[in-house]
Amino acid sequence: MSEVLHMYRNIVTVILAVILFSSVAVAQKAEVTVSLNEAFFDALLDSIYQNYDPPEFSVATTGRTNINVRTRWRAFGAQGLAFAGDDRSSYIVGSGYCSETVKILREMDGVRTAVRFREGKIYVPLAFSGNYAPPFVGCVEFAGWAETNIDLEFDQQGQRLIGKARVLNVNLNGTGGIGGTLIAKLIQSSIDKKLNPIEILRLDKVSFGVPIQNTGNIRMKAVSVVPEVGNGVLNIRIGYDFTK
Repeated sequence: MSEVLHMYRNIVTVILAVILFSSVAVAQKAEVTVSLNEAFFDALLDSIYQNYDPPEFSVATTGRTNINVRTRWRAFGAQGLAFAGDDRSSYIVGSGYCSETVKILREMDGVRTAVRFREGKIYVPLAFSGNYAPPFVGCVEFAGWAETNIDLEFDQQGQRLIGKARVLNVNLNGTGGIGGTLIAKLIQSSIDKKLNPIEILRLDKVSFGVPIQNTGNIRMKAVSVVPEVGNGVLNIRIGYDFTK
């Protein structure tokens, strides 16, 4: 009888241990902190501009294409012409055409494209240059820089930390007073649309190799993200669930 009771106690103990282990395996949480400083982004931007062309996107208000402009330019072979019609991308300046695009430059007039962490916010000055063809004017070149903030969001479904650029102000020069307000609005709208959302960190790529024999794999799933912006650094606290 005592042997039966002893065996029964052992079975109950094993069952309780299995239940406890299963609960811990399902619900165990952990936190990882990733730190990104300004020097990291400076080095990243330097590498991008050294190895690739500057990012460029359209500021045209419609679906006008440069192919159409090139075709007309070759056909007429003229300089300083503006073709009739509402296709404003047909304005020609010198030996080229008006691409109606803006380029994000590494630097413009002493202002560098960069990422800065100040006063709990992420500031991103964007240096740029480009051209645009206002109606009845022709191709106008412009340059300057945009004051931009980055608002962080946790995309739980996509398992990533994303940022959305919010343009606060555009400082223009080189427009000669022509179309400055219109160009500023176009640039703000284009930057907001073309840069957003910015993928900052893929959370499912943060993993650790833990040797577990004959028991399967343990998955890490991000369930919370708390960004903390300090002076010169961004600390990202990521809460993970460990599941089978």
